Amino acid sequence: MLTTRSGIRVLAQADLPAFLALAGRDPVVNVFVLHRAHTTNLEPRWLGGEMWGRFRDGELVAACHVAANLVPVQATADDAARFAERALARRRTVSTIVGPQDPVRSFWGQVAPHWGQPRDVRWDQRHLAIDAAPAIAPDQGVRAGVRDDLPTLYPACVAMYTEEVGVSPEAGGGGDLYRARVAQLVGRGWSFVRYDGGELVFKAEVACATPDAAQIQGVWVPPHRRGEGIATAGMAAVVQQVRARISPTVSLYVNDWNHAARTAYERVGFVETARFATVMF
Repeated sequence: MLTTRSGIRVLAQADLPAFLALAGRDPVVNVFVLHRAHTTNLEPRWLGGEMWGRFRDGELVAACHVAANLVPVQATADDAARFAERALARRRTVSTIVGPQDPVRSFWGQVAPHWGQPRDVRWDQRHLAIDAAPAIAPDQGVRAGVRDDLPTLYPACVAMYTEEVGVSPEAGGGGDLYRARVAQLVGRGWSFVRYDGGELVFKAEVACATPDAAQIQGVWVPPHRRGEGIATAGMAAVVQQVRARISPTVSLYVNDWNHAARTAYERVGFVETARFATVMF
């Protein structure tokens, strides 16, 4: 492990202020790693992995979250290539590489010959954000989910995940863990639902949040109800409610080819702030 003034080493709790300052240069794009840092204090046992830092003359200049998700933080292409060299010295444990396009491409270019065929690669994902009231009227029927919603909400979450990722979250015995995650988000007030009679017709969740920003995931409308404007008005409601009680800026990222979703988010008032890429195993 490098402990010199220049090089890469695992960050610890003592590095938390420096890490927060680094990631805080772009608190919306970096909301995931900032959330993780705040909730774990960079302790590996709580991270479920490590946070690596690259130093130059004693200053932290880039970082890399290395757990189930590998996420470059304020990293240039060169920083990412150096993180990749370190990653190749160990067995691959990550299931996803995700973050701004340039460092993800650089990292993947180094590890691709050694980490095997990915399940999917998405090179063009639009990172969007909104920090004002939604541009259209919110659906007043959207509300925070409650435990009584779980019998209908959980199957919808499984359907969304399977459609988006290409594999069920219950595969390989992961059902209990995924069900606990869905219940956790409901308990935090981070799950949002819309029912039409007894039918769940819209859902979305806050994946992570800080005092600066919240990131939305899992936006879903059942296939037979798509094209009715449910997602557009539903997302306007989510933006309104998240900004009122969680964080002032709402963000998400969406695949370039998902024109229906991109159109809905544009109507709500989201604007592009960055380009992401994701490699999934």
